[in-house]
Amino acid sequence: MESGSLGETSGFPMDIPRQHAANKTIDCVLCGSCVVDILVRPVPLEKPIGGGLLLETDPIEVTTGGIVSNAGIALARLGQKVAAFSYVGPDDWAELIRKRLGQEGVDVESLLTLPEGATSTTAVLVDASGERSFAHCVGAPKQMNKATFLDHLELFARSRLTLVGYYSLMPLLEPDLPEIFAAIRQTGCRTALDAAGSGGGLQPLDRILPHLDVYVPSLAEAQHQTGCQEPERILQVYRDCGATGLLGIKLGSQGALLSPAPGELLPVATATPPGEVVDTTGAGDAFYAGLLCGLLRGLDVVAASRLAAATGACCVTALGASAGLRSFEETARVAGLEPTA
Repeated sequence: MESGSLGETSGFPMDIPRQHAANKTIDCVLCGSCVVDILVRPVPLEKPIGGGLLLETDPIEVTTGGIVSNAGIALARLGQKVAAFSYVGPDDWAELIRKRLGQEGVDVESLLTLPEGATSTTAVLVDASGERSFAHCVGAPKQMNKATFLDHLELFARSRLTLVGYYSLMPLLEPDLPEIFAAIRQTGCRTALDAAGSGGGLQPLDRILPHLDVYVPSLAEAQHQTGCQEPERILQVYRDCGATGLLGIKLGSQGALLSPAPGELLPVATATPPGEVVDTTGAGDAFYAGLLCGLLRGLDVVAASRLAAATGACCVTALGASAGLRSFEETARVAGLEPTA
């Protein structure tokens, strides 16, 4: 089978142990950051806003954000069966998230209400070129801890893969992530992690990495974690921590660099967006979702990486993290992937 085709190949690294395969009814559980995004555009970001100013903007939009919504909707649009697992507050924002995800085909049964919490919210300030800044309230997802996950292992037992995010924004969870990911893997569910913000530090990431099947942070996050500047050196630091799965670094407009196995490097070129670049919000999450979709579908890493680049390219063609996302067939065409004869 040729690399870059839509035919099924080895399925690395999403093969499921035979004793668990029959129980898998979900492709991916999205865990952690689950946000309402308030989109304001255009806002000039090259200079301080200052006080006492009135900025005229386009109509302000409200949508969903965070890894649960961004990657969850992307995976659902790409044809995967996905479920959301997070905390929301007892407020109107939570109902907006449930409605929005439900409309996209994301299972919201495991979106849990935390009575004393607030649904996570972000004001996204977008300039005319699509660059953005954020004002973020982490809210209820910050309260997720080891018990939250270990009390719901049956959810992971029904899933082929879980993606947890964001590392560095859930301090109650991070020290226990090695134990949590080990327990999830025992159910036959593969594991992936995403980072955000500064990216946090190498501790406890050094103890988490051996329990991950996929880890692809951004360059800025990875640099902060490791203290290294070059992607190749960063990937080696992760390997030195005991990482054996698929690693990578998202490089923004320069594409990405993946490491399917120790000693292997795979540069990933960007894909041409199928439209004008409007907003880069969620492009990294879309890239990750496209990569995981490709692996879940059994594509080889080269083809999966091209699907990832195309998913990110589609994302930037509309305002917000999900409006520009497309179906698997449309995204595959952007990626230049064609079925084999």
